[in-house]
Amino acid sequence: MDRPKPFSMIREFHLADWFTLGNAFCGVGALFAVMTYLQVNDVIHLYFACGLIPVALLFDVLDGRIARWRQKSSAMGRELDSLADVISFGVAPAAIAYGCGMQGLFDRVVLLFFVACGVSRLARYNVTAEKLSEGSGKVKYFEGTPIPTSILLVGILAAAVPQGALGEHMWFGVVTLGGFRFHPLVLMFAISGSLMISRIRIPKL
Repeated sequence: MDRPKPFSMIREFHLADWFTLGNAFCGVGALFAVMTYLQVNDVIHLYFACGLIPVALLFDVLDGRIARWRQKSSAMGRELDSLADVISFGVAPAAIAYGCGMQGLFDRVVLLFFVACGVSRLARYNVTAEKLSEGSGKVKYFEGTPIPTSILLVGILAAAVPQGALGEHMWFGVVTLGGFRFHPLVLMFAISGSLMISRIRIPKL
């Protein structure tokens, strides 16, 4: 009987997969930074969290380019890419928003909706990628906005940090609905999530 070889799965990784893992590491790093901010209340950690998302996007772009350059891709690589994107462009932006003050009940519902839309959008892409490529091996267009577009939301939150627009001082203020707090700015996450699960066709560059 063959003995299992240590790190056998890692040996199957292509170069592009390591960049995909870099994407995931940045997303998890952003989550840790938000948690640290909530513990110590030092905004430098919010800057770290927001700053790691563009780095994650860089890794996300590079992994695709490297895979095409080396002409090496796999189903595992595609799934790995989706999982990394969920962390870096779905969960992490929602956590950053929570750290910035979107902590009311309705805020949380919207952030959960946003993450659910991101997960659903990636799942739909994986299922329909072969069909959308029309046998060419390359997807010609996206259905719904790509989940990395959430970097725009992170950019808005990053701009709010130096102005002290956090918590009760968040842009557009805070309102109380049914005894629960609601920050109108969180609606940008609702719009982003809705666009991700829409049928809008966006050409893939």
